[in-house]
Amino acid sequence: MTNIPIALQMYTLRDGSERDFSGTLRKVKELGFDGVEFAGFGGMSVLEVKALIEEIGLQAVACHIPLNELKNNLYQVIEDLKTLDCRYVVCPYLMPDSRTEADYNALIPFLDHAGEICCNEGITLCYHNHDFELDKLSDGKMALETIFDKTQSENVKAELDVYWLTKAGENPVNWMKRYQNRTPLIHLKDMTLNEEGFFAELGTGGVDIEAILDHGEKAGVQWWIIEQDVSRLTPFESIEISINYLKQKLEG
Repeated sequence: MTNIPIALQMYTLRDGSERDFSGTLRKVKELGFDGVEFAGFGGMSVLEVKALIEEIGLQAVACHIPLNELKNNLYQVIEDLKTLDCRYVVCPYLMPDSRTEADYNALIPFLDHAGEICCNEGITLCYHNHDFELDKLSDGKMALETIFDKTQSENVKAELDVYWLTKAGENPVNWMKRYQNRTPLIHLKDMTLNEEGFFAELGTGGVDIEAILDHGEKAGVQWWIIEQDVSRLTPFESIEISINYLKQKLEG
């Protein structure tokens, strides 16, 4: 289908990373991943992480950085990403007490400003969605579309999470089309077909993964990122199923 490379969001392996960060990264490489998206550095310094991934042969694709850290320490975050040769920084999550309409109205100019600073430094700021951003504001528009429509496209990109879009009743491909060339990172997840709508390994659920993959190149996707928030298998069993499915589809 495409030559878009595959990364893993390391939050998937958070327990193993706490016990053995370097060993966990080595196993990720052995499974065939091209890169990783960090959610912390396992207690290692940025320089130590840089040396480790260079030795292993993994690319630092992106870093999920909490919003407070982006607000209070943006320039250090940028320097850390430069050290890692990492192009993307992601605002990953809004805490439950930061999801009011007033919160979104305050968030939008911050993202725009922070994104401009990042852009000037060769870094791309992305916003990662869950399902709560698909709730509508007082004007009838969803919070997520408001974020993207009220920020400059060159300053704020999207890291669309296809599970959460589907969970909220949205079609991920429609979002990729709507924000064409603004979706460099895509979180690939599947969802069980039952009423629970639980996280599923790629190819085992009801998300139309093939349609998403088919539209990736046209949409300007730079990385497919596998993430499994929770699994009823072991994390490594889960991501092995997902990457094998994804490689089969991409090479087919």
